[in-house]
Amino acid sequence: MAAKKLRRARLSQELCERLSRHQITTCQDFLCLSLLELMKVTGQSYYDVQKLLCRVSRACAPKMQTAYEMKLRKSVSPSSAFLSTTLHSLDKVLHGGVPCGSLTEITSPPGCGKTQFCIMASVLATLPVSMGGLDGAVIYVDTESAFSAERLIEIAGNRFPTYFDSDEKLFCMTRSIHLYRELTCGSVLKRIMSLEEEIISKKVKLIIIDSVASVVRKEFDTKLQGNLAERSNFLARGASVLKYLAEEFSIPVILTNQITTSLSNGPAIQADLVSPADDLSLSEGASGSGKRESGCVTAALGNTWSHSVNTRLILQYHDLPTRQLLVAKSPVAPFSAFFYTIEKSGLVLQVMVVHSK
Repeated sequence: MAAKKLRRARLSQELCERLSRHQITTCQDFLCLSLLELMKVTGQSYYDVQKLLCRVSRACAPKMQTAYEMKLRKSVSPSSAFLSTTLHSLDKVLHGGVPCGSLTEITSPPGCGKTQFCIMASVLATLPVSMGGLDGAVIYVDTESAFSAERLIEIAGNRFPTYFDSDEKLFCMTRSIHLYRELTCGSVLKRIMSLEEEIISKKVKLIIIDSVASVVRKEFDTKLQGNLAERSNFLARGASVLKYLAEEFSIPVILTNQITTSLSNGPAIQADLVSPADDLSLSEGASGSGKRESGCVTAALGNTWSHSVNTRLILQYHDLPTRQLLVAKSPVAPFSAFFYTIEKSGLVLQVMVVHSK
């Protein structure tokens, strides 16, 4: 909540502009200054600055609500609580689809369909509420230059041929998806920090970052002293702001992650590993000495990141062309598994094969 822009804390436009000239744009920036510093940059008295501090503190403090109020809000407007994936068995397990107000992570090896899922979700968010969409715009942060406008149009036309029955409708849909290519951790974080005003001005209903791991693993070698702490700080800051945006505007945030492999007889501490519950699968390989080594494939980015995401979906290979989708972590759903294929219309579910009670 401290990432909230001061303009939304009901301060005057003149004061916000004055503070902005000193790079004070968020509630956190404001609250980190001393009374004397605030008196200097605002030009106001000690008494008036104290009143400003109270106002900004109230604006960014989390609002208390009861469990009943949360349930009532979702029951009154269930369509605004989830973004339907149109994968009906998956939506049923997730109680409606990708949840609004929280972070959903898609993890997989290369080529399993993470970007396909994100492109498909982009189309879905622009649809009218009556079709399960959110009737809004999408902010898509692409860190791997993997986004394809041609694929976006192909999925839209093949998944909803009746609705997208003209070039005009397809054109209107593409104008609602705002793409940013950010190739460094610094530029990604800067983009995340600037999203609040864009969400308001562009009526954004979905944020996608594809992928977080791409920039982090390129820039931070965790074997070097100090890099692990710096990486954890970057991930914590990014996740904190994204959680705030998801909760404040009640929108879904979808993030993609990569995988890493750990050998059982390897080092006891590895920065990229998460808890055993996040393992994708078990595998075996031969070491240089000819001995067999057991290992596991896990989601990357470590425990700091693993605890930040609310829902984790894992995509993995099965028997080509069939792949498998796992609901590995969810506050509302049991562990579940589905078969799917990637078609012209995006991801298409086959038969659900595993479901734990």
